[in-house]
Amino acid sequence: MVNNPFILYGYESEKYFCDRKQETRELQQLLENGNNVALIAPRRIGKTGLVENLFHQRQIQKKYYTFLIDIYATKSLEEMVMAMGTSMLSSLRPFGTKVMQRFTGFLSSLRSGISFDPMGNPSWNVEIGDIRQPQTTLDEIFRYINEADKPCIVAIDEFQTIAQYRQEKVEELLRTYIQHCRNANFIFSGSQRTMMGEIFLDPSHPFYQSTSMMNLNPIPLDKYTDFAVGLFEESGRQLQPEVVGNIYQRFEGITWYMQRVLNGLYSITLPGSTCSTDMIDGVIDSILQANEFTYQSMLFQLPLKQKELLVAISKAGKAQNITSTDFVRRYHLSSTSSVQSAIKGLLEKNFVTSTFGVYEVYDRFFAMWLIRK
Repeated sequence: MVNNPFILYGYESEKYFCDRKQETRELQQLLENGNNVALIAPRRIGKTGLVENLFHQRQIQKKYYTFLIDIYATKSLEEMVMAMGTSMLSSLRPFGTKVMQRFTGFLSSLRSGISFDPMGNPSWNVEIGDIRQPQTTLDEIFRYINEADKPCIVAIDEFQTIAQYRQEKVEELLRTYIQHCRNANFIFSGSQRTMMGEIFLDPSHPFYQSTSMMNLNPIPLDKYTDFAVGLFEESGRQLQPEVVGNIYQRFEGITWYMQRVLNGLYSITLPGSTCSTDMIDGVIDSILQANEFTYQSMLFQLPLKQKELLVAISKAGKAQNITSTDFVRRYHLSSTSSVQSAIKGLLEKNFVTSTFGVYEVYDRFFAMWLIRK
């Protein structure tokens, strides 16, 4: 039993994972029938959780080696190779020494960075500088995947990041390896809809028509209500169903924000008592206060024009036509040209997201804090 059933990071068990039964089945069926999948949805809606839930299905655990590789923070092919190596070794650790040694045995280009304890278990001591020939190491990793003693499912999280690597033709390189990989299926998970669309739907890109497309929507309100009320009841607490509806409306059902607020509400609701809607604002206030120094630091690093536009987008909620005269006047911005320059910087720094010409502040709590400024 966990202290707080509303998990914020990682995956605990299916008991603490809200619904996604249909999506899990759909993803499993696609992979088992030989498809690679491009999974597209906004950040924090639960893509990684869905993949982890799939990987914890008994049938998947029994049949496959599963690898979840997060490349969000990578900026080059070397860093991507590093992320693949560390994640794969970590995922193979529960299978024992022989399985890990088989993997590291393929990585001859990194042998100097891999050491072994007295029990023969390999340790990953590789640093970025050790990856002098990333394409060679990538070739070794894919040779292992192709020759592993079980089929593999490889999930690459925030896959659109490869489009920003300093090396050219990374898409072509990966497409070639994946096209010839007969012992694995791949999940390409991404949150930047436009960039993911270009990679998988643009005929000029190597991954064009190479995957099945899967979009992820918010969990239905009734499912989330049943889930949350049930977890409160298990510990002798009561949760008014309208609390879930209130949070759902504020955050458009985005999973991480739902979990964060429910986590806070659970922590202040004593066993034997009831959580009501009048407790929500206090929890959100506490979250904003706890993050105030971080938010101030984030705001401080921005040039004035970007700061002004960020506040304007926060106040608009879902901002459209941001270069129009009406938008510029309404939010007292300098000019259309300054908005064009500022939005480019905000998008590059991931302060703002854009979908079909609609701009939003990426962090909903940060947006709430900005509105109060």
